[in-house]
Amino acid sequence: QVQLVESGGGLVQAGGSLRLSCAASGRTFRSYAMGWFRQAPGKEREFVAAISWNGGSTHYADSVKGRFTISRDNAKNTVYLQMNSLKPEDTAVYYCAADRSSIATMTPSNYDYWGQGTQVTVSS
Repeated sequence: QVQLVESGGGLVQAGGSLRLSCAASGRTFRSYAMGWFRQAPGKEREFVAAISWNGGSTHYADSVKGRFTISRDNAKNTVYLQMNSLKPEDTAVYYCAADRSSIATMTPSNYDYWGQGTQVTVSS
């Protein structure tokens, strides 16, 4: 069992930056792929970024490519999402998720554990 706790969300002006963190419990964290997803009001949950178990492979949604960076620190059981050049359309609840397969994927149903989410609001 893995528990995930996100932090770092908040209110920021367009063009600003935020760094989200996701702290995981459990010794098996380092073998899991990790992903970030987001859900805006009235919309389906969508993929944002994913990273393989050792950080060697990353994937990004086209909408965030070049602006967001996913990284992980297995020694700290933490995955990060650095978000730069934020836009109002980035406003959503952001969720981190863990995939026991260790391979970074974009499909929500592949992920086994989810955090409770953290709100990101970007004002224009």
